[in-house]
This record gives sequence, C-alpha cells and structure tokens, in this order.
Amino acid sequence: MPIRPLHDRVVVKRSDPELKTASGIVIPDSAGEKPEQGEVLAVGNGKLLDNGTLRKLDVKVGDRVLFGKYSGQTVKLDGNEVLVIREDDVLAVIDK
Repeated sequence: MPIRPLHDRVVVKRSDPELKTASGIVIPDSAGEKPEQGEVLAVGNGKLLDNGTLRKLDVKVGDRVLFGKYSGQTVKLDGNEVLVIREDDVLAVIDK
C-alpha cells in the first residue's frame, strides 16, 4: 500500500454501490449514493492517549466496516478512490 495512515487513522476502500433495488429497479450511477461501508486497507499505529500511552486500534486490515456518510477525506491512489477516516468515525465492524 503506497499510503501509511498515522495514529488513529484508517484507510478504507468503499464497497461497490448497489445498482438494483430489492424489487429489481435499476439505479443509474448519477442517482445512486456512495455506500457507507467498505474494506479496511491499512490502519495506523494507534491512538495517543493523554497519559502518553498508545492504544491499539480495534479495527484491522481486511475488516468490513460501516462509517458515517460525511466521514473522512477522499484520496485517489493508483486510479482508485479510497477514504482516510479516524477510527472514531467507524460505526461498526461487519462480521462475515
């Protein structure tokens, strides 16, 4: 990975958006919303606490996570769009 997040940051690749509704209606790209879940590609070392200790992150590379709609910063890497967010912006880990 050409990017290494710092501290409590996480790099996430968004999941592909749904192109059909449950009833089978096709959604055009322009009308679809960006998904609010994705796969963790890289994690930082941990969060620096007030007492100077480092707390390891709860998420790890390969986890599927849910995150807030307006979370993080979008970055282009090798033609792919990834999202850099704080661990605090991760709402949940999706169990497989």
